[in-house]
Amino acid sequence: MDSEVGPLRAVLLHRPGNELKRLTPRNNDKLLFDSVPWVSRAQQEHDAFADVLRGRGVEVLLLADVLRAALEDQRAHAAGVHAAVDDRRLGSDLADSLRSHLTSVDAPTLAEVLMAGMTFEELPSAEGASLVRMMHHPRDFAVDPLPNLLFTRDSSAWIGDRVAISSLTMPARRRETALLDLVYAYHPRFRHAARAYGAHSAPIEGGDVMLLAPGVVAIGVGERTTPAGAESLARSVFADGLAHTVVAVPIEQSRATMHLDTVCTMVDVDAVVMYPLARDSLTAFTLKPTGDSGVKVAGPTPFLEAAAEAMEIDRLRVIDTGLDPVTAEREQWDDGNNTLALAPGVVVGYERNAETNERLAAAGIEVLAITGSELGSGRGGPRCMSCPVRRDPPARRH
Repeated sequence: MDSEVGPLRAVLLHRPGNELKRLTPRNNDKLLFDSVPWVSRAQQEHDAFADVLRGRGVEVLLLADVLRAALEDQRAHAAGVHAAVDDRRLGSDLADSLRSHLTSVDAPTLAEVLMAGMTFEELPSAEGASLVRMMHHPRDFAVDPLPNLLFTRDSSAWIGDRVAISSLTMPARRRETALLDLVYAYHPRFRHAARAYGAHSAPIEGGDVMLLAPGVVAIGVGERTTPAGAESLARSVFADGLAHTVVAVPIEQSRATMHLDTVCTMVDVDAVVMYPLARDSLTAFTLKPTGDSGVKVAGPTPFLEAAAEAMEIDRLRVIDTGLDPVTAEREQWDDGNNTLALAPGVVVGYERNAETNERLAAAGIEVLAITGSELGSGRGGPRCMSCPVRRDPPARRH
C-alpha cells in the first residue's frame, strides 16, 4: 500500500464495546475522551460507518474478531495474559493470582479483559488478606480499559507491504500496541506480515503517518510523535526500500491538533482538505537516504512546496475546512478535515461539517456523510477510526 487514496479493499475497524462503558465524568479526561459517550448510539453510528464501507466493496475486519481469533493460539494467549497483568500496580501476590486466572480463561474472555479492562471487584476471589485490594475502591481498575481502541489508525499503519506497530505516547493508550502485536503476529491473515517499525521504538502514532504518493511519506511531529520517532521511522522505511522521501511536518502540540490528520488529509491523488490556518504556517523538513545508510535533512520549507516537490507534481490542491475563520475552527475541531478516502475523489466525512463537505463537493470530491455525534467524543473522525490494510494503486482522475 503506497497511497492514502487508492481504492480501499480491506480495513481494520473497532466497533465500540464495553470499554466505552467504563468511561465516567471522573475518568474520561485521563482516558482521553472529552465527554462520556452514549455507547449504544456510538455503536449504531459505527455500524452505519462500516456499512458505508461495505457498500463500496471494502472488506471490514473488526479488531475484536481478529483479536479473539489470534488468542486461540496458545503463544498469543500467554502473551495476552502478560500484557494484561501489571505487577507494579497489583503487587506480586495479586498479580500472580490474576495471571493464573487469566491463563485458564478462553480466548473470547481474555480478549474482553484486554479491551474492556477489569475492576478490583471483578477480580477472582482470593484467599487471605490483600492490602492492595483493601486500599483500592472496588471500581478502581486492576486492568485499565482501552476506550481509544476505536481509533485504529493510531496503533498501526501499513506502509507498502509492511505494518508499522506504533509506539503510543499517552499512558492511556500504550497497552493498545500489545493487542496489535498479537493480532499481526498470530492471526492467520497477518502471520507473515513483515514489520516496518516496532512498538518499543521512539514514539510515533499512525495518525501522524500519511502516504502522500508512492515512495513519499509525511510524518507529523507534535503532541504524539516525537522528532526521534519520525527519524526512526524514516530510517526504517528507507532501509526497507518503502520510501525515497520522508517529509517531517512540525504541528502544534495541542488537543485540537494532536495528529497530522487533524490538520489535513488526502482526498485525491493531488489534493488535500486542510485547516486554513495551517495552509501558510505548516513547514516541513525533507529527509532522503544517503548511499552510506545515512539520512540527509533539508529545510524547513513550506509544507505544500515540500510535499509537491517530493510527489513530483506542480502543486498540491488545497480545499479549505469551512468558509470563514470561525466555521473553519469549529469544523476543524469536529474533524472536518479528518476524512477517509475510499478512492481518488471519494471520501467519508462527518455530516455535521456541512460547509467543509460543501467545499469538497464543489471541488469535485464525492463525500459519503456519516453521523458521528457520539463517535467524535474522543476527538477522531473517519480516518482516525480506520486502519487501511489493503489498497489498490491509485489512478489519476481526469
